[in-house]
Amino acid sequence: MRLWTLHPRHLDRPGLTGCWRESLLAQAVLAGRTTGYRSHPQLERFRAQEDPIAAVGAYLEALAEEAAERGYRFDRSRIDRPRTAADQGAAGHGPDGHGDDGAPVSVGRIPVTEGQIAVEWEHLLLKLSRRDPERWERESARTGPELHPLFEAVPGDVEPWERAAG
Repeated sequence: MRLWTLHPRHLDRPGLTGCWRESLLAQAVLAGRTTGYRSHPQLERFRAQEDPIAAVGAYLEALAEEAAERGYRFDRSRIDRPRTAADQGAAGHGPDGHGDDGAPVSVGRIPVTEGQIAVEWEHLLLKLSRRDPERWERESARTGPELHPLFEAVPGDVEPWERAAG
């Protein structure tokens, strides 16, 4: 499972569609609908959020937006929306992803270390060099990657949950 910190615009077609599938799996795990992958380290940063389902939903929305820009049709109805306030037992989010007052639910940005970003960028460029040399050429000419809109860079080494670095 790879839930990229990098902006989905950097991904090739197999990377984007694979990330969509794996993110839907992550959503199912976080929602308790499947028993596989429950201890997958990539889920730690979503579990650490106040509302993990809303966080992975925001992650999926950005993937769906990138897909739409490319002319792909990812089924956004598969993205879980936050539960109603009654379901949560307190004031909260409506089923349409809006707060009780009708305002859109805001998900805070998740910090990710610069070391993690560097590992993922290197990992992606290696994949692109094998799968899509044209995209590799374009992406490798960049000074660095843009981040998925859910994340913000902070100083630091590779995240402790990363397994590809070793």
